[in-house]
Amino acid sequence: MNDLPSGWTWATLRDVAEPVEKVDLTKLGRDRFRYVDISSVDSASLSIMDPKELSVSEAPSRARQLLKAGDTVFSTVRPNLRRIAFVHAGFDEEIASTGFCVLRPSIAFEPRFLFHLVTAGSFIDRIVAKQRGVSYPAVRPLDILEERIPIPPRAEQRRIVEALEDHLSRLESGVHTLQTVQARIEKLGHSLVNDLVLGRQFAKGLGARSELKGALNRFDYRSLPYLPIGWHWSLASDVCETIDSGSTPSSELMTQGEGDVPFLKVYNMNQSGLIDFTKNPTFVRSETHSRKLRRSLTLPGDVLTNIVGPPLGKSAIVPSIYSEWNINQAIVRFRPSAQISSQWLAACMKSPFVISLLKGTARATAGQFNVALSTCRELPLPIPPRETQDSLIDYFERQQEIFGQLDVSLTKNLQKEKSLHSRILNSAFSGQLVDQDSNDEPASVLLDRIKTARAAEKPAPRRRTSRKALSV
Repeated sequence: MNDLPSGWTWATLRDVAEPVEKVDLTKLGRDRFRYVDISSVDSASLSIMDPKELSVSEAPSRARQLLKAGDTVFSTVRPNLRRIAFVHAGFDEEIASTGFCVLRPSIAFEPRFLFHLVTAGSFIDRIVAKQRGVSYPAVRPLDILEERIPIPPRAEQRRIVEALEDHLSRLESGVHTLQTVQARIEKLGHSLVNDLVLGRQFAKGLGARSELKGALNRFDYRSLPYLPIGWHWSLASDVCETIDSGSTPSSELMTQGEGDVPFLKVYNMNQSGLIDFTKNPTFVRSETHSRKLRRSLTLPGDVLTNIVGPPLGKSAIVPSIYSEWNINQAIVRFRPSAQISSQWLAACMKSPFVISLLKGTARATAGQFNVALSTCRELPLPIPPRETQDSLIDYFERQQEIFGQLDVSLTKNLQKEKSLHSRILNSAFSGQLVDQDSNDEPASVLLDRIKTARAAEKPAPRRRTSRKALSV
């Protein structure tokens, strides 16, 4: 947009922002400070959260920018170009990483107006387009400071900020409500799975305590909950024909995008219980599949679950898109026998109760959970009669369809809220959010005063004395 409302003008950020110089930390006159780096900025709330407290001797070399209340910090490093935050009074005189371009408003800006201006998606997109570098892509602070922006009169900026923050506050409240409902639906879905597989949905009486025994003693079978009459606890190995994990062949035996036999990885299994083979599909050669990987040959109707996390509990039924599949070492394949349907087995593997049993046996290394294949074979599963399995799965699928429709509706509304957020910002920075007032001092007049003041602050150039004059 080149046409601006009356009283507005165009300028670059460098024309109207105050310069921010690097500082020598040893000359600040204090031993400790809070250090604001990229990790200190929460990209969701656009605020500074829990900066590190450091001594001058502990400070990294890039900690050399002294913040002032009212500044805006704008990350210059990809993928963090959306790490932007307003500096509140509580962070005045603290130190920021040079990974930020610190935008300090001059008298041309209401500080909050400048902050909202640079958080607009259209502004960020223009900055993202300027990034350079391959191994360490980033933008230069100069790239940000040279960006051309619309500037309204200072009085109008105050009105815009007041109206804008009122709209955004109500919008944020609406988003929070939608997200709360979405979280409650997800929690209700988990409860539904538990009630289903433990027989709480239609139980008319409870049977005897579990008498299961496992060779490895990985589970406390005596503490399992009672099941309805006619149900029983069974080891997974007793109701499955085979339970095996996969393995990963060398890279030259795999191809990307197309090939002989589809090779599933954990990222191809989503939390909804579906296989998504459109995501980075990998294939193995037929010879590799039938020889080296023959133990993990996978068929439609098999149930898969991941044994490496977090998160654990990603389970799915193998679809019939291909007649045969294979799996990597982070996945276990359960092939159900006639005693248990694929759908019931998959529901059990998605039950928070059953997942908690697996988690209780997992070995944790460097934040990663690993469940042993032998543990999966001794996993206790609740087994109702086959006709009961089928009727409960029918009920469960109807409920899941309702939950799915609710989730789709909520997601659409959240997308609308996001779109509305962008439209509000666009209205604010195109002069459509509040009325103009002809009594406001035009922004161009204020910019002229800034230019005049800066010109007056520049030291006069030193006169060079000629060598001839020196020799006289």
